[in-house]
Amino acid sequence: LASVRRHTLLGSVLVRDGLLDTTRLGTAEYTAQIESVSQAARDVLSRYVPVVSGSATELEQVARLRLELDQFRQVMLGVFTGERPRSPSDVRAVLRSEINPRRDMVVESVDGVQALNRKAFIEQQTLNGDLYAVTQRLVWRQLGMAMLVGLSIAMVATVYASRLEKRLRAQRDEQRQLASDLQRLSARMLRMQEEERRAISRELHDEVGQVLTAIKVELATAQRTIQAAGGDPQLLRGTREITDRALYTVKDLSRLLHPAVLDDLGLSAAVDWHLREFGARHDLRVEFRQLHMHQRLPPSVEIVIYRIIQEALTNVARHAAATTCAVTMRQWPEVLVLIVEDNGVGFEPRPNGQLTGLGLIGIRERVAELGGRLRIESAPGRGTRIVVDLPSVALSSAEPEFETEACAPAVPRLGAVHG
Repeated sequence: LASVRRHTLLGSVLVRDGLLDTTRLGTAEYTAQIESVSQAARDVLSRYVPVVSGSATELEQVARLRLELDQFRQVMLGVFTGERPRSPSDVRAVLRSEINPRRDMVVESVDGVQALNRKAFIEQQTLNGDLYAVTQRLVWRQLGMAMLVGLSIAMVATVYASRLEKRLRAQRDEQRQLASDLQRLSARMLRMQEEERRAISRELHDEVGQVLTAIKVELATAQRTIQAAGGDPQLLRGTREITDRALYTVKDLSRLLHPAVLDDLGLSAAVDWHLREFGARHDLRVEFRQLHMHQRLPPSVEIVIYRIIQEALTNVARHAAATTCAVTMRQWPEVLVLIVEDNGVGFEPRPNGQLTGLGLIGIRERVAELGGRLRIESAPGRGTRIVVDLPSVALSSAEPEFETEACAPAVPRLGAVHG
C-alpha cells in the first residue's frame, strides 16, 4: 500500500514536471515514464494479500483502489494528448482540476484499505487481550485445584502462566521497536528529501542557469552585430525578454528548493529573505523578530527550522486568509523557541491534538527529528499560532549571550492585536 501511494504521488509529480518542462524531455518521454509508474503501481497492487481472508469489505476496497488507479492513469495520459497549457497558471489550473482530485481519490482509497488493516490489527490485539484474561482466570482456577491434588500440578500451572506473560511482554517490546523504527525511517526520508532538493537546486543553478546566461550573452552580442550592420535594434528584444524570464524562473525555483543564502549567510538571513518574498508574492504584511540568534546553528538544524517556517507559511497562504503573519525566533540557554502566527480565520483544533493536514504532519515529523515539542493554538476567527520548542542538544555548541529573565516572556498573539 505504501508503494502504491508512492507511485501515485510520483505520477502526479511527473505530470507536473511534464507540463512545466519545455526544453529537456519530450511528451513521449514523460508519457513513457507515467506508463511505467502506473504499471508498477498495478503490479504491486496485484501482489497484495488481504489481511482478513474472505473479507468482502476489504476486497471491495481493493477493487475500488484498482479502478481509481486505472482512472488516474487515463487522466494523466489525457493531459498530454490535447493542447498542453503554456503558462504556469494554466499548468496549476490543470493540476488542480484534473490531476490532484484523481490523485487524492487514489490516496483516499489507499487510506481506506490501510484503515481496514489497522482495524484488523486492533481486533487481533483485543482478541489477544481477551485470550490473556481467559488464560489468567484458567490458571488461577487450576492453581486452586492443584492445591487439592498436589504441589506438582500447581508448579506446572505457574510455569504455563509465566510463559504466556513472557510472550505478551515480547509482543509489547516488538511493538515499541516497530514504532521506533518507523520514526527513524521518517527522519531518514526527510533527510533524503532535503539532499535531493539541494542536488536539484544546484543542478538548476549551475547547469540550466549557466546555459541561459550564455544564451543571454550570445543574444546581446548578436544584437550589437545587427545594430552595427544597420539592422533593426529591436529585432532580438522579445527573445532576450523570454530568456530573462526563463533565467529568473530557474533562479526562483533553485532558491525555493534550497536557498543558497541559507548555506552562505545562515538561518536568520534565509528566513528574512523568504519572508520578504512571501509577503510580496501573497500581498501580506510580514514581520520577523529574532532575539539572541548571534551564533550559527548546525546546517542540519538550520535547514529543518527553515523547512518548518516554509511549511507553516504555506499553510497561511493556502488556508488562513490572513493579512498579517509574523515569525519569531528566540534562543534561550536550554531551548530555541520558534513561533509562526497569523491573524487569519483560524480553525477548531481536533481533540487529543490530532493532525490531519499534510503540512502540519510534516512539521510534526521535522520537530520530532530534533526531539522538540510542537504546540498549535487556534480558534475560529482568532488566527493560528504554531509554537516549536527545540532543546539545546539540537543547537550549536557555542553559547550566545542571553537575557537574564528566568523564563521567556510571552509573545503577544497577533489575533489580539488585530481584534
